[in-house]
Amino acid sequence: MALDTMQDLLIEELKDLYSAETQLVKALPKMAKGATAPSLRKAFEDHLVQTQEQVSRLEEIFETLGKSPKGKKCKGMEGLLEEATGMLEEEGDENVKDAGIIASAQRVEHYEIAAYGSSLAFATQLGHTEIAELLEITLNEEKEADQLLSTIAEEEVNIAAPGMVADAMGEDDDSAEGTKKKAASSSAAKKSPTNNKK
Repeated sequence: MALDTMQDLLIEELKDLYSAETQLVKALPKMAKGATAPSLRKAFEDHLVQTQEQVSRLEEIFETLGKSPKGKKCKGMEGLLEEATGMLEEEGDENVKDAGIIASAQRVEHYEIAAYGSSLAFATQLGHTEIAELLEITLNEEKEADQLLSTIAEEEVNIAAPGMVADAMGEDDDSAEGTKKKAASSSAAKKSPTNNKK
């Protein structure tokens, strides 16, 4: 398809998103199954339902435009999901793996946020008010999904992974010990007379 107008570009971007979302619908059950933390598993299961709704939203948009959503393969999403699958197959500590799975999932979310943001801008500038409203709903959902993954990582998964808490505490202890030594040295220096007056 020749990109002669911004309308052409919008349609191509939307086809790319449709392909991305349909690929994600197939991948999310595997990501949920591979997650260990219950909160992470639930986040993937909930996002699967949400993604299915996003696919329906895109189909509604294409119906409004009088175009077919099919005919394009999103290679970007294909690559991101291939990396995510690779992370699921890794061996090691469960929390470390979950942290890696979250990182892979957030790459997917950031890709979608960028794509929906661009499509929303195009639709708005072209005067497609109803389409822009639907795209904005999905964009906000993707941002919320990304934030949820960050919360799970920061408040649950990362701090439970080997090497995180212990190392941080060790650094704090060393720092505190160094501060105490400096304070003691300074106090001793103040008490010690610099010269003896007769």
